[in-house]
Amino acid sequence: MRSAAQTYKNVARQTSSPRELEATLLLQAAARLQSVHDAWDMNKGQLDEALLYNRRLWSVFLTEVTDAKNPMPRDVRQNVANIGLFVMNHTVMVMKDPQPASLDSLISINRELAAGLLGRA
Repeated sequence: MRSAAQTYKNVARQTSSPRELEATLLLQAAARLQSVHDAWDMNKGQLDEALLYNRRLWSVFLTEVTDAKNPMPRDVRQNVANIGLFVMNHTVMVMKDPQPASLDSLISINRELAAGLLGRA
């Protein structure tokens, strides 16, 4: 499995802006989670990998927004950090009690944030 950081680098070569890159990666993570959700009985074995991918992606986001040198406004960075912490905590809950419905919020967060990054929100 490729790490989120490696995927980030690979996709960066194919996209024209950091916002598009971030949106693409969020949509890829959402698609992996959605695939597990939609065919739970067949794809439940892929849950850990999908959660790991999403967690690694959010780890990158959290690292970036908590860097004091990040040029984004402080309130925006704080909001993204709060969402990231929710994602991390919720992921642990999903791992403890795996249920298809528990993936809904992770999928929704990724899709909504991607839409915002792409100017579709």
